[in-house]
Amino acid sequence: MKKKKVLMVCLGNICRSPLAEGILKSKVDPEKVFVDSAGTGDYHVGHAPDKRSIAVAQLNKLDISTQRGRQFQVSDFDEFDYIYVMDRSNYENVLALARNEQDKQKVNLILNEVTPGEDAEVPDPYFGEEDGFTRVYEMLDKACDRIAAKIS
Repeated sequence: MKKKKVLMVCLGNICRSPLAEGILKSKVDPEKVFVDSAGTGDYHVGHAPDKRSIAVAQLNKLDISTQRGRQFQVSDFDEFDYIYVMDRSNYENVLALARNEQDKQKVNLILNEVTPGEDAEVPDPYFGEEDGFTRVYEMLDKACDRIAAKIS
């Protein structure tokens, strides 16, 4: 059986998508599901996640400190079965790279797994307070529960 592959995408790949990657990895069998993350921007390529993302993950018994930022590439459409983006801006940026309808079908706003069709966004906590990371974690945790159930 072919391993399912899921890609989490945000802007810089240091706040939201590394959390989403870590959360989903904790909910699926690594033998059956591969999870990765990327950013639409190239600002943090090679960097560890934001220290606040690492901290909120640790509070929830997850270690995301070894992840490194990378930029989304067109080849990710070939590599991944599901591409979850955090907000409309990420959605537009990823769709702009899509080569065809098949590529576009793989992309969805992650919170549509919790509230289908509402196109709700995971807010970027980067410029906010610590509690923004906690709220983002809680949103992503719910979405990842649904994704894990869907693909397992």
